Amino acid sequence: MKKSILRSRIIQIFEKHKLSKKHSKVCADYLIKAELVEARSHGLTRLKMYCERIQKKLINPKPKIKIKRISSSISYIDADNSIGFISADIGIYQAIKNAKNTGLGLVAVKKSGHFGLSSFYAEQAVKKNLIVFCFTNAPPALAPYGARKSLFGTNPICFGAPVGKVPFILDTSTSMINRGKIRHANKFGKKIPYGVALNKFGKITTNAKEALKGTQLPIAGFKGSGLAWMVDILSGVLTGSSHGGKTKDPFDDFSGPQNVGHLFITIDPKIFIGKRYIQEMKKNIRLIKRLPKAKGFSSILYPGERKNKLYKKNLNRDISIPKKILQEMDELNAI
Repeated sequence: MKKSILRSRIIQIFEKHKLSKKHSKVCADYLIKAELVEARSHGLTRLKMYCERIQKKLINPKPKIKIKRISSSISYIDADNSIGFISADIGIYQAIKNAKNTGLGLVAVKKSGHFGLSSFYAEQAVKKNLIVFCFTNAPPALAPYGARKSLFGTNPICFGAPVGKVPFILDTSTSMINRGKIRHANKFGKKIPYGVALNKFGKITTNAKEALKGTQLPIAGFKGSGLAWMVDILSGVLTGSSHGGKTKDPFDDFSGPQNVGHLFITIDPKIFIGKRYIQEMKKNIRLIKRLPKAKGFSSILYPGERKNKLYKKNLNRDISIPKKILQEMDELNAI
């Protein structure tokens, strides 16, 4: 489907679910971008979920978002249970604004929801020549190291830095694979990789449905568990949002709003080394790319390069949409 037609259809669906035209456009653009970078677990496959939560009054389509100024650098946002794309979009905009004024931006967001890929927001800051950290918590999926029960989310860690051309953006979950990929595999009857999740009996499984009922495995054992805990503190405890396994699953738990928290930290790199920053970054990357290549590698890519190539490759192509998703879109458009 042509991107322009798809965008119009998504906007129409969100508008039918009472989102404003402006908010509908923002959400549509983020969902389409996920498809363009081939992160389909965070794209159109989630459209039905967002709409169902709006219908059940768990996402507020007409939020009264409040921004509290703590200082010239620090802001605190009450998202009023808005869809995550909107609250995070406002949050990163405020963090960028603060950093441009003072050299540092710190923005906490509470009463939000799932906001798609963290890299979407990091890119905005990097394009403004800022270093950025993005944190957000998620529903229980990982068992803390030494425990048998899932409690932490797959809590992603995202870091971005200006390079002078393609942004350096590391966006990684603290689990072996993100939960969206498991949900996507379950939806389309596919297997998941071996060694990324356990079933409810604690056995390794490649069955996506069993994995969703069990627990996912963290990256690097106790280190991954510790990083997930760190994000739970930064985006949950610190922001006044849900934490400690209390974040509701957007697909399965309709008992109330998610109350997801986000934390954005933006830094103007000029505050320490001035205009030398980009020069030093380019030197850093050049040194690493010139290292001897391991067997099977023709080049050394830095985080963000692969996703940027996918985006450029797919930007002017039609977007392939599975029949199941097209059917869901027709049903959502018919309400």
